[in-house]
Amino acid sequence: MLRRLHSEQPESFAFTAENQKWAEAQLTKFPEGRQASAVIPLLWRAQEQEGWVSKPAIEFIADMLGMAYIRVLEVTSFYFMFQMQPTGSVAHVQICGTLSCMICGAEDLIAVCKDKIADKPFTLSADGKFTWEEVECLGACTNAPMAQIGKDYYEDLTAEGFAQMLDDLATGKPVVPGPQNGRYAAEPKSGLTSLTEYDSGKTQYNASVQLAVDIGDGVKRIQGNEVPLLTPWVGKDGTVAGRTAAAAPPKAPEAAKPVAKQVEETKKAAPKPKPAEKPAAAEEVAEVAPETLKEARGGLPDDLKLLKGVGPKLEQTLNELGFFHFDQIAEWGEAEVAWVDSRLKFKGRIERDGWIAQAAKLAVGDETDFAKKAKKDGRYDDE
Repeated sequence: MLRRLHSEQPESFAFTAENQKWAEAQLTKFPEGRQASAVIPLLWRAQEQEGWVSKPAIEFIADMLGMAYIRVLEVTSFYFMFQMQPTGSVAHVQICGTLSCMICGAEDLIAVCKDKIADKPFTLSADGKFTWEEVECLGACTNAPMAQIGKDYYEDLTAEGFAQMLDDLATGKPVVPGPQNGRYAAEPKSGLTSLTEYDSGKTQYNASVQLAVDIGDGVKRIQGNEVPLLTPWVGKDGTVAGRTAAAAPPKAPEAAKPVAKQVEETKKAAPKPKPAEKPAAAEEVAEVAPETLKEARGGLPDDLKLLKGVGPKLEQTLNELGFFHFDQIAEWGEAEVAWVDSRLKFKGRIERDGWIAQAAKLAVGDETDFAKKAKKDGRYDDE
């Protein structure tokens, strides 16, 4: 399914003051330089606030996280939980249409959506209060059919009860989420068949429904002041859990001095570990031009493509440099290799593919395994 930015976009986006504080707090969860990890929670909060994710929201979050706009757009369009078109001002209804729900009446719920909201998914109702879509399994199969409206699950639905629910939501009447047929959670419809000793003393609602009733934010556009802002990963002294070193940067240089001295002393005492690195670094061998020819001897060049790693274009380059024969390549030393290497587009290939050893064999009439295969399959015959 192609997902792209909606044709109509608001002029701007900004988090509410409380949501901005929440968003900034999320950044402290991640190490310095890894703030982009907060992109999904920030996009989700933008959707909770506005009902959908707009282009200005994507750009706002990208700027906040120091990300390219296209990167945040990629995340938004990849995850179907992000709505990329305006949704109803009251609620966006998601009907589960997968097997269990389909068998138990999901198609009847979809018919209600078509009747009361709009014929097609993602289309605003006439009053602008609702939109709807059919989604894949929402994981409440025991209580099928079900729908997610805003944050909450509404389960064990009937077409009549669902239609009334939409009417109540439209007029602002509170609707209790969870099972709609008297079921407490996900036990058999007839009641508990095991663990019956725990049936007494339970609360009016299960924990999920109780939380929704207490907070009352199921279909509410989140402003950020619904619950206290908590950052348990930040200590009272402002340090972030697991980042004690980063919390006190001024002390780091002082602690590093003795370590640096110890390292220097270790270097001096060690049995010359560093001299081994200097040759490697200083091993930039001075280039010496190999012996070249203006043309192949007797007008008969060797087939340099029999060297592993040499194709038609590279053979042409070698010929242009003055190399036509295996014995020329076999005589190269380090200085000559450096000269040729600096003139090839594929630096390092001479040593990596072992041209000199191959050329030495081919120059005296022997064959390498690669040369045998190349001749047998005629890989360059059409070149």
